[in-house]
Amino acid sequence: MTGNLHTSATRRTPQRPAPLYVETLENCVDRIIARAGCRLVVGTPLGIGKPNPLLNTLYRRAVAQPALELTLVTALSLGRPVPRNELERRFLEPFNQRHFGNYTELEYLAALRSGELPPNVRVSEFYFVSGQCLGVEAAQRHYVSSNYTHVARDMMDAGLNVILQLVARQQRPEGLRFSLGSNPDLTLDVVDAAQARQQRPFVVAQVSEHLPFMHGDAIVEPSFFDLVLDCPAIDFEPFAVPKAPVSTADYMIGIHASALMRDGGTLQVGIGSLGDAFVYATQLRHEHNATWRELVSAAGMSEQAKSLMSEIGGTDPFDEGLYGASEMFMDGFMELYESGILKRRVYDDEAIQDCLNRGRATEDISPAWLDCLLERGAISPVLTGSDIDYLRRFGILRSELRYTRDRLELSDGSTFSPSLADAPNREGIERFCLGSRLANGVLMHGAFLLGSKEFYAALANLGEEEHRGFCMTRVSKVNQLYGDQPLEILQRRDARFINSAMKMTLLGASVSDGLDNGQVVSGVGGQYNFVAMAHALPDGRSILMFRSTRGHGRSLESNVVWNYGHVTIPRHLRDIAISEYGAADLRGRTDEACMAAMLNIADSRFQPELLRQAKRAGKLAKDYRIPRDCTRNLPTGLEKKLEPFRDRGLFGAFPFGSDFTAEEQALALALKRLDARFASPIGKARAFARALMPGRLSPQTMRCLHRMGLAQPAGLRERILRGLLASELE
Repeated sequence: MTGNLHTSATRRTPQRPAPLYVETLENCVDRIIARAGCRLVVGTPLGIGKPNPLLNTLYRRAVAQPALELTLVTALSLGRPVPRNELERRFLEPFNQRHFGNYTELEYLAALRSGELPPNVRVSEFYFVSGQCLGVEAAQRHYVSSNYTHVARDMMDAGLNVILQLVARQQRPEGLRFSLGSNPDLTLDVVDAAQARQQRPFVVAQVSEHLPFMHGDAIVEPSFFDLVLDCPAIDFEPFAVPKAPVSTADYMIGIHASALMRDGGTLQVGIGSLGDAFVYATQLRHEHNATWRELVSAAGMSEQAKSLMSEIGGTDPFDEGLYGASEMFMDGFMELYESGILKRRVYDDEAIQDCLNRGRATEDISPAWLDCLLERGAISPVLTGSDIDYLRRFGILRSELRYTRDRLELSDGSTFSPSLADAPNREGIERFCLGSRLANGVLMHGAFLLGSKEFYAALANLGEEEHRGFCMTRVSKVNQLYGDQPLEILQRRDARFINSAMKMTLLGASVSDGLDNGQVVSGVGGQYNFVAMAHALPDGRSILMFRSTRGHGRSLESNVVWNYGHVTIPRHLRDIAISEYGAADLRGRTDEACMAAMLNIADSRFQPELLRQAKRAGKLAKDYRIPRDCTRNLPTGLEKKLEPFRDRGLFGAFPFGSDFTAEEQALALALKRLDARFASPIGKARAFARALMPGRLSPQTMRCLHRMGLAQPAGLRERILRGLLASELE
């Protein structure tokens, strides 16, 4: 790259007129219909980027006017948990009121789940909240299976003519600017694709003071929008995801995964208890390394897993740190940032990134930067105005330096020739003109954000300079790597793309988003994108985490299966699989080696039948035996491994705090156990029998019953509910 080819940091868009501002919901909907007509195909972001009050008003208008055809194209429609029975109602109603505050519910979501959408309204999603649309006919019929990076294309093909988005606003001395906040993910790609087709949709923003103002490509000019709804009275808090408890199996999976991270590498990981377990274990490796090493030893890694850790992972704390490249920015990344792990910055320039990667220079500015950039052809021996802007942008030259009349001029009036070939002149530049530290580095590229109340508060408390380290951008930039993209390859070195699966086959295929009856549990989202990228990068690896079993008692089943009638990631993209019993390195292995590795991390109660199936299919030698150390894969063994560490105060149920009180945590476990008993007629009968034999109740149980309004039951129904619950609490 030569001096006159430096890329601009500013996203240039065609000049557009200023938007129209409105202050009422009805006026806003009137203008949308006036512009787009009576056949509305509305795209609105996944997660918290939806303008819920505006969507509700538009939905009500469609309900009242059957001639108005409304199609909503979206994903991850969030709502408060809905109770299924009286005990859940007593548990959830106080929690929902306390935790979700004034979050505005999506009216179409309740109608969708109850099957009451009018015929002129359709909701089409490409990703569901996990499990919440199972058996919901309208949602299942109108689900679109698409890679996250293909959704923008699919939206345009569906005839998208309106975008509705929640945005953040910031008034600065130089003028007003907006941020797409939580969701630049698809909006930027959709608008660009639409403009390329000369079919730009009507783009409408609802201003929110609660939405985080995010930096990077999320920042747009007011003219990006056609219409802006500014009505403080309808503002609402973003949906805060309750923290999930982390189980022993989750923790063991996280421990194995944390050993595969290489210092100076790149991380993608998702939300949920498995992600939390990985983050917690990674923090332990960094902050309490001796304890972490002791834990890894206690985990009993196989020889293959130890070899894999040595080859691609590490055991030391993170000196250089990690860089995040993840579609989703969530609590885990903030935890890693606050722990000093997420600290490797990347730079939006190939030459600078290459100099850093090769160790030719560091983030502390020295004359070595000039040498390296000259060798790369990034700057000229005689600096041009473009060169100087480039060097200032990245902090290599001091920001106050000016280039006037072919001279470099400092604020004190001293000047220098722009020639680096003149030794005395260059010495002066090195002594007086160089900056102190590289500037405009990015700790993380994300496409959308979602998390807890604490996560949103942490974002709000970041200073502006810190905020700049978290670049929110389009999903096509984060989730894919096609063709010649040397900068992204340089940035994403030693990448580990960590995702979750529900089941895995012995041949290494994964089941992550659906069931064999065609029902969609969640969606493929970006999982396929990241797996493909791991194979495209020279030192990237895909890691799929899964629990070895599901259910309990008579309903217990293995999540390692011979085959399954649905696949998310095919076997030819197999890489690393991790269960609570270890890591299996599957990439480039024969089918026989793959099956042997998967058997080693399966629950031992299911190993014999899986082994027989593999042998019957001719995929394993008739005399093959599972190694003895791997035939004791049982939950009781895991509990014994963690017990001494729990005695030290480690591995609690909620490693990053809980949104539930102590009583609510106990109640949640009791309700889960009761729900499991009611899954079978025998279990239900036993539950009622236990409920009819009340004994002396502990103070803790009484506090829990008081929380549920059952401390003093009124009538037979409440006495039965009290008995059912008390029997599980004692």
